[in-house]
Amino acid sequence: MTRYNIWFYISLFIAGIVALPIITVFFSFFSETSNYFTLLKNTFLFDYINNSLIILVSVLVITFFIGVISAYFVSFYDFPFSNFFSWSLILAFAIPGYIFGFSIIAFFENYGTAYTILTNLFGEHNYNPLIPKFDSLVGSIIAISFSLFPYVFVLTRSSFLFQSNNYIEVGKNLGLTEKETFLKIILPSARPAIIAGLALVSMECLSDFGTVSFFSVNTLTTGIYNSWLSYDDLNTANQISFILLIFILLLFSVELYSRREAKYHQPSRGFKPINKIRLTGKKSIIPFLFCLTIFFISFVFPVTQMIFWTVKFPKYFQDIDILKINLNTLYLVGLASIFLVFISLLINFGSRISKSKILNYLTNFSISGYAIPGVILAVAFITFFSNLSDLITNNFNIGNTKNLFIGSISGLILAYFVRFFSLSFNGIKSSYEKINNSIDESAYLLGYSKVKTFSKIHVPYLKNNIILIVVLISLEVIKELPITMILRPFNFETFATQAFVYASQDLLEAAALPSLFLIGWSTILILFSTKYILSPKN
Repeated sequence: MTRYNIWFYISLFIAGIVALPIITVFFSFFSETSNYFTLLKNTFLFDYINNSLIILVSVLVITFFIGVISAYFVSFYDFPFSNFFSWSLILAFAIPGYIFGFSIIAFFENYGTAYTILTNLFGEHNYNPLIPKFDSLVGSIIAISFSLFPYVFVLTRSSFLFQSNNYIEVGKNLGLTEKETFLKIILPSARPAIIAGLALVSMECLSDFGTVSFFSVNTLTTGIYNSWLSYDDLNTANQISFILLIFILLLFSVELYSRREAKYHQPSRGFKPINKIRLTGKKSIIPFLFCLTIFFISFVFPVTQMIFWTVKFPKYFQDIDILKINLNTLYLVGLASIFLVFISLLINFGSRISKSKILNYLTNFSISGYAIPGVILAVAFITFFSNLSDLITNNFNIGNTKNLFIGSISGLILAYFVRFFSLSFNGIKSSYEKINNSIDESAYLLGYSKVKTFSKIHVPYLKNNIILIVVLISLEVIKELPITMILRPFNFETFATQAFVYASQDLLEAAALPSLFLIGWSTILILFSTKYILSPKN
């Protein structure tokens, strides 16, 4: 077997693994329709689709407004604390939507935190009618929006930072006001970054399970989960999954069609860094208050609420084995990070030395897993390995093999691999392409083998990028809920699953402690990663 065939079959195998969920869902859709699916189709299926679309459209509008406006303020203006807001707004990534939802309910519920604050300030009174209630669809939309807007903020801000000051000068020469320059020049040139951010928001929004489940909103994701868990009907779960996948594919098709032949070029010569406009006095009030409000709502508010519950109910320190949950979470983070980075390095190196177009097509296909919602991925894994186990048992008289991947650590890591391979592969590929091929040729002339070139030259060059990828994977694994919830071993809890289990039992006070640890670890990872994401050289 030639070296080319080795790398070809390795990539083919990986692409096949990533394609398993899509293939499984596709064929399951055309299998026999169950009685439950027929009942669902005639009753609540339209409500599932309608609620999913309402949440999606609302979240896209809110995240676009918050992300773009805040990115514009911190990129083009110098006002009090603008540098602080440029990285602190990213901390909203540390708050999953379902934890933000816990905070909303705990604060605004009858006799909740808001009631306690008003009572302490103004004395005893029935304040409940005066306190707004954010539940059901409204609560879900708010929670998801404020946990996902950093996707738009980070990518848009990055695009703004690399726009030449020439664009602004063109606007001035044309006699445009600042507002017109923003709407007619700056915003259109940042369109690819904004669309990319909104695409990520839409995928995460459609795949959200924890938030909508907590608010008892019936969407396609809760329908998938309930079909499998409550009714033990994998077939219906897969058929609803197929509908959700169609929505995701339509979103990408519309976005690609909208761009068609549009071109977006960054100036390669005569680039002038943006000179921020200094704002003082009254002019600085609007951007300062806007960014402060977003930072407070998206990060300070949920963190403060979790700290309040944790301090108020210290007994949960004894009831919750927080050390074990820490070890479980870090165990999954370590295994997933090592496995994903190793495979990504292997495939990128294979593509580099083989220079095969077919291999590139296969690897590009194998990064599609990030577009698959976690709940679909988990249900598809259960379906596939259940069918595979039945096939092996019936034909080879071997015992039940599905337990190797369902309700096991190995199954969890494999599902994480499919879900986050795109993040790892593309992150390493972006830096790998900066290594000139002449460096490899020089190493070969010096007697280095390909493997030695990889270990002694490539890996050291990619070190900082690998660290960043490990941080981002860790952040995703810590917050991941549906995959961990469905595929985890019995009595194996992470911060995300423990917090959700308590909250689903209406024990928000108990959910605060694991939520606070989840936020703490995520915040540490984000602060560490901003050193790489926001540094001028990147």
